[in-house]
Amino acid sequence: MQLRHDPVYPSRRSPVLADNVVATSQPLATQAGLTILQQGGNAVDAALATAAVLTVVEPSGNGLGSDAFCILWDGKELHGLNASGRAPAAWSPERFPDGMPDTGVDTVTVPGAVSAWVALSQKFGKLGLATVLAPAIAYAEDGFIVSPTIARLWSIAAETFADHPGFAETFLPEGRAPKAGERFRNPGAARTLRAIAETNGRAFYEGEIAEEIASFIQSHGGALTVEDMAAHKPDWCGTISAEFGDTELHEIPPNGQGVAALMALGILEHTDIRSYGPDDVQAIHLQIEAIKLAYRDLHAYVADRDHMTEIDETALLDPTYLKSRAALIDPTRAVDHGAGAPKRGGTVLLNTADASGMMVSFIQSNYAGFGSGVVVPGTGVSLQNRGAGFNTTPGHANCVAGGKRPFHTIIPGFAMKNGAPLMAFGMMGGPIQAQGHVQLLLRTQLWDQDVQTAADAPRWRMIDGLDVACEPAIAPEVLDGLRALGHRITVESPDNAFGFGGAQLVHRLPDGGYAAGSDPRKDGQAAGF
Repeated sequence: MQLRHDPVYPSRRSPVLADNVVATSQPLATQAGLTILQQGGNAVDAALATAAVLTVVEPSGNGLGSDAFCILWDGKELHGLNASGRAPAAWSPERFPDGMPDTGVDTVTVPGAVSAWVALSQKFGKLGLATVLAPAIAYAEDGFIVSPTIARLWSIAAETFADHPGFAETFLPEGRAPKAGERFRNPGAARTLRAIAETNGRAFYEGEIAEEIASFIQSHGGALTVEDMAAHKPDWCGTISAEFGDTELHEIPPNGQGVAALMALGILEHTDIRSYGPDDVQAIHLQIEAIKLAYRDLHAYVADRDHMTEIDETALLDPTYLKSRAALIDPTRAVDHGAGAPKRGGTVLLNTADASGMMVSFIQSNYAGFGSGVVVPGTGVSLQNRGAGFNTTPGHANCVAGGKRPFHTIIPGFAMKNGAPLMAFGMMGGPIQAQGHVQLLLRTQLWDQDVQTAADAPRWRMIDGLDVACEPAIAPEVLDGLRALGHRITVESPDNAFGFGGAQLVHRLPDGGYAAGSDPRKDGQAAGF
């Protein structure tokens, strides 16, 4: 039997409707979340269980060395958590004369995901870390059967990371990546997860695990220290938002790219996009142009919020400024826009919701699949390469510096309506994420598509200049229409699921309960009871 990651025939899932729901990119993680809910846990407990299991069963997208962000509705109010890590204190532009590397020990920033688990459990959880981490510990120790999409991504990573410190020892048993249908065990991860549960995370940041991480990095020429690890703290940062009609989209404030989704929506408010259908040429053209304008400003100004001293998110989201940016959109042709001048002022995504009304959008990532490619022996900790998100441009807000957070791609999304929670959602997949948030929000709120239809729909991705990548499921006449407007269209293979993201959505229903959808580009599953 051949276990495929790419469907031979078109497949259409229905949305899952239930009072308690979990949507993730891997079925074992989804089921772990449901188990925790059935044991009396709430949506936060379920989110933490799924997040921990995903570090084991989807190592191609995240791990114990990841960063994380969260937006959640606790039943009364909305909260935002930034658990991204900072650069080692010893980093400076002088350390990187050839620019920031993409992989290796000098891309490793402090991993923040574990601190997110601890903070969320302490503030909102009911069951405690020992209970919610138990499913992940079991899969790490006893093994799990590798799923098709993850097996493919794992094999690609093996070609890149086989010679990176510690990678082969942990992730290439028998000298190769495991195939779909084979069982994989990670006893080092089980050990680390147990230490996290027993010490409420302290072992990871101050104890034996922290010491092993820092020692291994330094032995290979990296700068991360135990002091860097111990200094890490997550921030309850709240959210920033923008309105589109009567819907509010909420994002985490910088250092993430969520502000670009808000800018694009604010720009689209000043267009006639409501005159078109979801798959019309003009609707896609307007979205591409709005995203293009937003991304120019994103890369010009967005960084660690503490270092955005000249232009901050308030200036970027100023309604007058966004209206002026919208005026630059030509409905008859594509334009290669530059950055504006506002006034001064791989990844896993999961959603959970419970019958009490709590809703969670949580995202964690190693950045580039297995991240830096560096894995600490005996711990199962694959370390992120978030340092690659910095630049070395003097005076730029995102210029590398010790103790600074890099620009981040991973963003959870949350929609509100009339002061009430509406949708916890998001999309893994690097630079498509803010673009994907816009596409998902418009499909569900403007064009009234259900969450599974919105996840199934073909996507486009602005690359740079006039270049746009599109999925082959977009109608040929639409692609021709975009080309006629001046967009340089490339049609990418269905195999490039990462490039077009992996969406998970949980939408509140008018009469109670939720509709959940999971992206067919991943191995995932939405389920509930």
